[in-house]
Amino acid sequence: MTHYAEEMSRLKESLLTMASHAESAVTRAMRALVERDEGLAVQVQADDNILDQLEIEIDDTAIHLLAKAPLATDLRLITVGMKISKNLERVGDEAVTIARRAIDLNAEPQLKPYVDLPRMATMSLEMLREALTAFVNREPDRARAVIPRDQDVDDLNRQLHRELASYMVERPTTITRCLHLMVISKSLERVADHATNVAEEVVYLYEAKDIRHSGLKAHETENPGR
Repeated sequence: MTHYAEEMSRLKESLLTMASHAESAVTRAMRALVERDEGLAVQVQADDNILDQLEIEIDDTAIHLLAKAPLATDLRLITVGMKISKNLERVGDEAVTIARRAIDLNAEPQLKPYVDLPRMATMSLEMLREALTAFVNREPDRARAVIPRDQDVDDLNRQLHRELASYMVERPTTITRCLHLMVISKSLERVADHATNVAEEVVYLYEAKDIRHSGLKAHETENPGR
């Protein structure tokens, strides 16, 4: 394997390592909330620098590879790699937000059983895993199938916000806790958004087709320009 090929391989491996850390951060932040585990929430915040460092390393590798005037297919992989890395770093940021709110919520009596939030977390992380599997396995159709699922998470987020708004009107003493839960819900909705972004980048990588802000997302009948 040439040095260039080794660097390309390292870029992919770093992205998968980063994806694993990002998924773990959200999972642990949600556990900190549901299990009322402040220590775990503090650990999620402390570990955020791992994702930040991985993003810096991926950007450094990518910039070094770009200087070698890669072929068009490699150029797409390098630039997409940087974009996926940025989205994974943002997923980590959302995990930190959830962890912080969990600490605040754990200081007060639990408002209600947590059902919708864990469900949103599961849905969002499944989307992220599918998008990354599509990246690894070179499956743009699999990536396309992820994108419409974002609507389900959006719907759940809106439903939860409506429910919490009613709580605040009926029981003003719950306002602070409701606001914390709204922020967590929004963070999980954003994780799904980042998963969608990754899926769109995977389609671009393997079909050379930019489907962001277009009607081409879920299905496209044209022959993809490979």
